[in-house]
Amino acid sequence: MASVLVLYAHPAPHKSRINRRLAAAAREVKGVTFRDLYELYPDFLIDVEEEQKLLKEHDVIVLQHPFYWYSAPSLVKEYLDLVLTYGWAYGEGGTALQGKIMLQAISAGGSEEVYCSQGRNRFTIRQLLAPFDQTAFLCGMRYLAPHIVYSANNLADAAGIQPLAQRYARLLAALRDETLPLELAASAEKINDLIPA
Repeated sequence: MASVLVLYAHPAPHKSRINRRLAAAAREVKGVTFRDLYELYPDFLIDVEEEQKLLKEHDVIVLQHPFYWYSAPSLVKEYLDLVLTYGWAYGEGGTALQGKIMLQAISAGGSEEVYCSQGRNRFTIRQLLAPFDQTAFLCGMRYLAPHIVYSANNLADAAGIQPLAQRYARLLAALRDETLPLELAASAEKINDLIPA
């Protein structure tokens, strides 16, 4: 079995409709380590040693966050800037993360139709996440397609959100159990399609 680390980053979880429920689902998956970065580091003073230790101990790293301005909340950037250091994560002697898997679980306010070359946002979410893909590549990690919840702003009730949370939990369990087809997961536009509804 693979060890899975979920790094959850939502600056206003009390306002979240979908991420709060996805986080609750992730916490219930046995064998998954769940960390709420904004709860741990409200002052952005990240314990680099502790975070590096956790990254090294896990096989799969999931960055779970809302899709803010075509990227992640600022604490995710701060985390990557401070924790993925030269000589540890990349560069000469930087092999601590080689062979590990990284992916993102995100929520987007817009529909899937607005994230394409003809849509208002002109790019797919997978294309917009290219800096994270390149970060994983630089660190010798395998980057998988993101788990995406589209139209999050329109999901108001538990009946619409619960199946999405359950699907996310099944994804984490498949990563843990190493039953996810990694070749397909790496080349897909979004990983959701590989998990039964």
